[in-house]
Amino acid sequence: MANTNLKEAKAAKNDEFYTQFHDIEVEMNAYLEYDSDVFRGKTILLPCDDPEWSNFTRFFAAKFDELGLKKLISTSYAPDSKKMKLLAEPTLFEIEAPQFDKTKTSVKGKIFILKKDKSGDGRINIDDLEWEYLDGDGDFRSKEVTKLRDEADIIITNPPFSLFREFLAWIVEANKKFIIIGNMNAITYKEVFPLIKANKMWLGYSIHSGDREFEVPNDYPLAAAGWRIDENGRKFIRVKGVRWFTNIDHGRRHEPLPLMTMADNLRFSKHKELKGKTAYDRYDNYDAIEVPFTDAIPSDYDGVMGVPISFLDKYCPEQFEILGMASSAGYNVEIVGISFKGMKDARPLINGENRYARVFIKHIRLQSADE
Repeated sequence: MANTNLKEAKAAKNDEFYTQFHDIEVEMNAYLEYDSDVFRGKTILLPCDDPEWSNFTRFFAAKFDELGLKKLISTSYAPDSKKMKLLAEPTLFEIEAPQFDKTKTSVKGKIFILKKDKSGDGRINIDDLEWEYLDGDGDFRSKEVTKLRDEADIIITNPPFSLFREFLAWIVEANKKFIIIGNMNAITYKEVFPLIKANKMWLGYSIHSGDREFEVPNDYPLAAAGWRIDENGRKFIRVKGVRWFTNIDHGRRHEPLPLMTMADNLRFSKHKELKGKTAYDRYDNYDAIEVPFTDAIPSDYDGVMGVPISFLDKYCPEQFEILGMASSAGYNVEIVGISFKGMKDARPLINGENRYARVFIKHIRLQSADE
């Protein structure tokens, strides 16, 4: 039910989802636990991010000194340029600033920079944030925001879901480190999956199942289930299938999955689809077995296995090799990665029935020194 909000948002380009502070904190802490200097000396860019509403700037501004940041840059998008026309009145933060310009507030984006102790209190935090209007509307594809991208070391944000492919391509073309939020189904995009297959991008640490709550603007239409209004009148919706996407390492990525043998899975599996069967199903159109659940991957099978895309939540690159993925009717060897035995439909089929998207994997077997 909550996923309806995401579908409606993508259809109407209603992309005003504000990530919760706690969700940001948990995810960033995972990278810090793996490498305590991951952000030290770095310039971080937070595009599509308005500090007056968003928690990304608040988080990094509060921890500027602790993380050892060099510079923090945030940019926001002009209200009049947004697809969803909300009542966007300037905040007191903007109105009370000497640079406030009522002719620019609706049509210009803003840039926020944090890099020095402006207040003189001996620390750098959100009180030292400086801002001005951009020349344009703040679109990440603009020359001025692209110039900021080129200056940055790491890009972190919750980009518009409707522009996820384009936003990711914008980052990748500049070869930048990133931590961004998107819908899990983005894994199946032909522009996205090759990055995962090549271990140039992977899923983040903290979001692996269920849904996540996002704050939305006061004028956001609450037309589906999974929403609430808190005691302060703030609106929230719950969105399913959300994931962090990144190319920065974290410890969970290198934890191997505990697995049972094929025989034990068939005998003891908690899944009725497997327990009591004599063998795993095989695809009609691929030389691979169907593994319908990640915890049912057999430890002793050396052939190709098709697993759900949710497998990537627990993917360990030292344990498995990703060969490809079948998710659409058209066969593309660069995406699918293994030979196609069918006639037309390249989706993974069993007895003619589609099994949705499947990632093809194999175990990595390390040879002993005497082999």
